[in-house]
Amino acid sequence: MAEVLFYHLTESRLEEALPDLLERSLSRGWRVVVQCTSAATRDALDQHLWTFREDSFLPHGTDAASSGALQPVLLTLDPAQVANDPQVRFMVEGAVPSSLQGLQRGVYLFDGHDQDQLAGARERWKVEKAEGHAVTYWQQTDERRWVKKA
Repeated sequence: MAEVLFYHLTESRLEEALPDLLERSLSRGWRVVVQCTSAATRDALDQHLWTFREDSFLPHGTDAASSGALQPVLLTLDPAQVANDPQVRFMVEGAVPSSLQGLQRGVYLFDGHDQDQLAGARERWKVEKAEGHAVTYWQQTDERRWVKKA
């Protein structure tokens, strides 16, 4: 079973929080899939990950290119995408994976100001827990730090 983390964004936007979490995954030697629900978000994240910090970038690609298998971070719309043999799957903007089977970790990042994403995260919590995954809930503090709440 996978470890499933729910990150409740209350103080920062996805574009601010995701790069740090991706860097942590890569530092552990993990390959990552980031599943989006829209091409607009996928493409915006693609651009952002090259320039999010002046002294760094995150090596990545999208499923719109043919080199998906080579990417340490693969941005996709496909709920079953595993071309880069990932250990971690991030789901953003309400994305739902076809399965977390075979992964070490699943990560849901959801916007605390979006009622649809909140409702979706609550539903996914129930589903993932019922499937036997170890689930934890993390919320941001006013200082944008993550605190484990459940």
